[in-house]
Amino acid sequence: MKICIVSDSHDNRALLEAAVRSAKARGAEAVIHCGDVVAPSTLSVLKPLGLPVHVIHGNNSGDLYMMSRIAQKADSVVTFYGQDAGIMLGGRRIFVVHYPHYARAMATTGDWDLVCCGHDHAVKLETVRNILGSDCLLVNPGTVGGVAAPATYVMGDLASMKFTIYDVETDIESDCAAVS
Repeated sequence: MKICIVSDSHDNRALLEAAVRSAKARGAEAVIHCGDVVAPSTLSVLKPLGLPVHVIHGNNSGDLYMMSRIAQKADSVVTFYGQDAGIMLGGRRIFVVHYPHYARAMATTGDWDLVCCGHDHAVKLETVRNILGSDCLLVNPGTVGGVAAPATYVMGDLASMKFTIYDVETDIESDCAAVS
């Protein structure tokens, strides 16, 4: 199973949609959003893409009540977990949290195959040795919203546990024209 990992979209609908559209073209079957969506309506751009979206809130949590309401709709692609999540995708145990220090701690427990975080807008793929003597991959996809850093996302193959960082490419002129 291939997944798209994003974080810190900060209401940037165009970049979030461009990242997930690109990831879907590369074979993504699900999206993990590591928080700081801000306005829950930002996620509406993902509905037409049809991929399940697993999302937590961050420190810029926006309207958590509305996030819950969006996730509860019968036709929603969004599953909202709150401040963190332990999920199974593609036979892998995945922990999602916004904060890198919390993510690093969870990666050391031996309970997870993959830990995903965001917050500092610094894209990073890192192998962390856990207390069981095996490895856990720690992924920070940076900021898909392009806040004080280039817009990035991570594609991962859960079968091979290979992960790749991608820059988000969008046609800014056509995005601006669409707003005019």
